[in-house]
Amino acid sequence: MPVADSARAQRVLLFIHSLHGGGAERVAADLSAHWADMGREVMVVTQAGTEGDVYTLHPKVRREVLHTAGEGGGLRGILSNVQRVRALRRVIKAFRPDIVLGMMTTASVLSVLASTGLSTRVIATEHTHPPSQAMSGFWQRLRRFTYPRAARVVALTRGTADWLAQHVPGSRLAVIPNPVHWPLPKGEPMLPPRSGDGRKRLLAVGRLHADKGFDLLVQAYARLAPSHPDWDLVILGEGDERRALEAQVQGAGLQDRVSLPGRAGNVGDWYQSADLYVLTSRFEGLSNTLLESMASGLAAVAFDCDTGPREIVREGVDGVLVRPNGDVDALCRALDAVMTDEAGRQRMAQAATAVRERFSAERVLGLWEELFDGVRGSGR
Repeated sequence: MPVADSARAQRVLLFIHSLHGGGAERVAADLSAHWADMGREVMVVTQAGTEGDVYTLHPKVRREVLHTAGEGGGLRGILSNVQRVRALRRVIKAFRPDIVLGMMTTASVLSVLASTGLSTRVIATEHTHPPSQAMSGFWQRLRRFTYPRAARVVALTRGTADWLAQHVPGSRLAVIPNPVHWPLPKGEPMLPPRSGDGRKRLLAVGRLHADKGFDLLVQAYARLAPSHPDWDLVILGEGDERRALEAQVQGAGLQDRVSLPGRAGNVGDWYQSADLYVLTSRFEGLSNTLLESMASGLAAVAFDCDTGPREIVREGVDGVLVRPNGDVDALCRALDAVMTDEAGRQRMAQAATAVRERFSAERVLGLWEELFDGVRGSGR
């Protein structure tokens, strides 16, 4: 539905490091497309260029590249960030947005600094749980300085909002989750999953990064494999932990039972071919893959990390939360119970599809509209 006439000319600028893949990057592409369809003038500003983009912007969304994506610490890092603030400020002054949306911590901090003294309202966002971030004391101080100066600070989960209220006092907080993607779009690379061979599949999806805890998953599966000879493990994704995980799988003698196919643009096909989803993250914001898997009709077994899974999984209804977080023994027990109980697994799988409504795009976009209305009516 188009926005009212009085809001048709509203301008929104989203600032994010790149569109090279990731949950926040996809949210930026999706939100900008929705707002452009509603009649808003929308611009996405990135530090990195378009080479390597994974997500395509709506044709009505303008793209501006700052070309300020270089790394550096110490004095070089400070000078680089001064350059970023100046470059972003020039774009803001030229585009004259009503709202600037900083996507993730660094972009949010820079957005507030770049908008100082201008009439635009800045909305900061946190897409991970802050204690899980490796952030220098300098950036932590910048966050404490800038967030209270933002019109709103959006957290994906109530747990993150509670943390911000305690550690970044003065922030005006709102909780807006990511919407679930359903049905899932398809893109490249297309990797066909194996099917029709009578095997059951335990599926995990995500970057091959230490945060995702796939090393713990391989440990657990190595213990379970002998008693579940009809189950295989698939870890879908790519990242810098590939070699370590492949060595771990080989060391356990599980090359024929564990596969790491890489990143797939048709991840929906992999959800459809799986029998159970598992999330072993040490940290999460709000897990997009957990939402997607459940929307696809999979029961889920997930570590109860600080934020995310407990706000998605309904214990015993559509999945199982594993406590304490990171405990391989507890993970083994939970997986064994669900893998063994075919009827219970099917019951939870049927209930899992309720996330399509609980985290629907319509509901989430409605929360953003309420936030925009509140920001426009506020004095900040």
